[in-house]
Amino acid sequence: MSLVMSDEAPRQSPIRAIVAPVTPLQQNCTIVWCSRTLQAAVIDPGGDLPHLLKAVADHGLTVSKIWITHAHMDHAGAAAALQEATGAVIEGPHRDDQFWIDRIEDSGRKYGVPGARSFTPDRWLEDGDEVTLGETRFLVRHCPGHTPGHVVFIHPEARFAQVGDVLFKGSVGRTDFPRGDFNQLVASITERLWPMGPDIAFVPGHGPMSTFGAERKTNPFVADVILGSNGSGESPDAASAPRYS
Repeated sequence: MSLVMSDEAPRQSPIRAIVAPVTPLQQNCTIVWCSRTLQAAVIDPGGDLPHLLKAVADHGLTVSKIWITHAHMDHAGAAAALQEATGAVIEGPHRDDQFWIDRIEDSGRKYGVPGARSFTPDRWLEDGDEVTLGETRFLVRHCPGHTPGHVVFIHPEARFAQVGDVLFKGSVGRTDFPRGDFNQLVASITERLWPMGPDIAFVPGHGPMSTFGAERKTNPFVADVILGSNGSGESPDAASAPRYS
């Protein structure tokens, strides 16, 4: 578990966050909270619920929201159980991921994550929506491509984002699942993430953090020089990207 935003100067940021990898797939579940109210959102609770509840208790937090970037099992398999344990509201993903929600239990059996369950969102999210947490607000961007209903959560003031499996340090989300689309994924990144600014630090669904600016410089799939050289996101093929779920 890693601390994303230091406890040393909570007044300097409206939010703080920790990353807690869960499931055998080491999916980056993030616990983010309002610095003033200690109201917390658990983003993408894929599994390992006791681990997450302990982290919440250790930091003296109250879970009021569960935010889902997309409905793959490793990101959403424990959402129902977490809601039962905390009474939190489930927000997200976009309704186009309903068919993935319906497959969560089968996926859990396939990938060895017992207890993964489907859930019913209290609120579907759309591009441009806002979600609230204590005294703070996050912007929602709909970023299809990895899944059709994938959303991203951005806190502009804190220059922080949770991007799920849209973008990784040095890679992008795989698009070989049903209704995946590489060109759509690239458009989501370049049209809906890059305009937020190069200094946005993001937690991906798997692996280490990075910034939008660093990926625009060096990411072999969406760097400015790559897209500028061929005029589209069609090459290189995402099939050669690391096999994140």
